[in-house]
Amino acid sequence: MTDAKFPAVRALIFDLDGTLIDSKLDLIHSVNAMLREMKRPVLAAETISGYIGHGAPQLVARALGGTATEEELKHALQFFLGYYEDHKMDNTCAYPGVPETLAQLSHLPMAVLTNKPVRISVRILNLLGLAKYFRVIYGGNSFESKKPDPFGANKILQEFSIAPRETLIIGDSEVDVQTARNAGTQAAAVNYGFGVHDRAAHPADIYLDRFSDLADVVSNHTAA
Repeated sequence: MTDAKFPAVRALIFDLDGTLIDSKLDLIHSVNAMLREMKRPVLAAETISGYIGHGAPQLVARALGGTATEEELKHALQFFLGYYEDHKMDNTCAYPGVPETLAQLSHLPMAVLTNKPVRISVRILNLLGLAKYFRVIYGGNSFESKKPDPFGANKILQEFSIAPRETLIIGDSEVDVQTARNAGTQAAAVNYGFGVHDRAAHPADIYLDRFSDLADVVSNHTAA
């Protein structure tokens, strides 16, 4: 699980969906509710799961199959966001070990960088009692660009005054690994998430079977 070449870790940047929280079912239900609203056939859970990770606008557009007009896309996105806001905690929960591990790592500066809209991300983290562990929480609409563009990660690095190589980005999809590569940080991928990850094309530096494994990784690679 650990690698002797892995550099010292002085800061952590986390993805949200599929990494810290299991929000899969609520997202799937919200997408299918949107499709019913748009008089479109609902999609299989596995299909929708493959669309998650690039932000709400792309999730909605892909679910609609690329045939929607601009007006339809606008209405569909508005409906999806409203429905998801009302149902965001129906089934969503933190993955096992997340609260305990974040508490254990709270001596390090930590951030959340997700492509999910920032307001709903903050609300979910507050409701789960996790927001207190993060110095900053940025979402897909916090900046002009989303992951894998490194802008958000670079902004966090500047705010933390920590070098990229001393920072670990943790996520469940290839988007997170690409973000790490683009920002020059290290990359960790969890093995339990639901994001799309071609590991041959976008290998992480380290893989975590359980979120709690992160504590061992960091303790073995902490700056003196």
